[in-house]
Amino acid sequence: MEKPNDPKPSRFYKCGKEDAKIVENTAEILTLPLRKVSDKVVITGGAGYFGFTLGCALAKSGTEVILYDFNPPIWDIPKGIILIRSDVRNFSDLYSACEGVDCLIHTAAYGVTGIEQVHKKRIRSINIGGTGIVLEVCKRQRIPRLIYTSTVDVIFGGQTILDGDEATVSYFPLEQQVNEYSRTKSIAEQMVLAANGSLLAGGGKLHTCAIRPPGIYGPEEMGHLSRLALNIERGFCNVCFGNPGILMNWVHVKNLVQGHILAAKALTPEMNYIAHHRISKSPFSLALPWCHSQGGQAYFINDGEKVNLFEWLLPLFEKLGYKKPWIHIPVFLLHLTAAVMEKLQNLLLPIVEIPALIARNEVHNMCVTHTFKIDKARAHLGYAPKKYPFADCVDHFLKKGPQPRSFFLRKCLFLLVLLVGLIVLYVKFTQVRTFLLDSWEKYRYVLKR
Repeated sequence: MEKPNDPKPSRFYKCGKEDAKIVENTAEILTLPLRKVSDKVVITGGAGYFGFTLGCALAKSGTEVILYDFNPPIWDIPKGIILIRSDVRNFSDLYSACEGVDCLIHTAAYGVTGIEQVHKKRIRSINIGGTGIVLEVCKRQRIPRLIYTSTVDVIFGGQTILDGDEATVSYFPLEQQVNEYSRTKSIAEQMVLAANGSLLAGGGKLHTCAIRPPGIYGPEEMGHLSRLALNIERGFCNVCFGNPGILMNWVHVKNLVQGHILAAKALTPEMNYIAHHRISKSPFSLALPWCHSQGGQAYFINDGEKVNLFEWLLPLFEKLGYKKPWIHIPVFLLHLTAAVMEKLQNLLLPIVEIPALIARNEVHNMCVTHTFKIDKARAHLGYAPKKYPFADCVDHFLKKGPQPRSFFLRKCLFLLVLLVGLIVLYVKFTQVRTFLLDSWEKYRYVLKR
């Protein structure tokens, strides 16, 4: 088939193209009892922790796997898995990578935490623009199945949710989302689900669904654990906030892998495409011009347990030699601190990029109960999560040998940035004063909790 031209290439960032290459290093692969659910699959964001783990599991089951990511993974790639290094917004590269593919799993995303959060244009470009490219490639390459790795943040924005399910919890209003990542992930999920039933080039239809995980943990997951351990060593976790009754969900990487593989199976004719039939529409969903009468299904996937964050993290505190936090600070103060720091971050952005110590969406995640049922995934997909002790993940993390760190230079840099920030605040005193008063009015209700 002749390769089509890149549609509207000026809308997307361009990056240096690197040739696809096969890496033939051996590595330990997940030993999961999986059956082959695809002949050939592409995983965007395949170099990330979850994407790589999923790719190894699929390859173990006999599927030909292509990991598509701009960066290489930090782990050795098993023989037979193909790594293509390119940007998800590069239509030509993704189109070529998807030749002969019968399932695409879209995990690529940007801006979830850290300094990435300040790059709002890039977040929109990757999370929304990249998803648009993925949909177009699926249609032109006649890929019948598309699974989107979403997040619970598409429906959670700081409101209490106890045992929410897919039928009763609506999309959180986009204009009320406090961070660009959650807003763009919500838009992208709705794009994918709305594309369900789209006609493919040459005949056939596209079948789509979305998986909504909470925070991910596992033996090789270094993102969450590294940040938590670093903040504990810095002393930032000597305080706790919220009440002990605040609950949340987590998902072990193997359970999340199971959910995606079962979703891929559920989008086949043998399963009567059970994971793509949905007629109801959320009152907060987008009025997308390409919406079909039937959108794809969304599924909450977690470990099936509700936990308090500080109780759940206790093995990490203990194994690092620290006591459980006992100093309690009001949630309101944390909210206001996060709001002020985000404002300072935006004011300093033309001068220097600094990650906020804490963001408002992180305050929501830690201080507000939000738990979700997995009954729908159990019923539709046959999802059956297994129990994995968090302490085992901590043990694996500590075996990597994190070295004691001195934060003297970083503290000096922080004081310098703080000084610059105070100067900026002084220059723009009126604007900052108005912002603080508005923040007080907005978060005053938290004091009543």
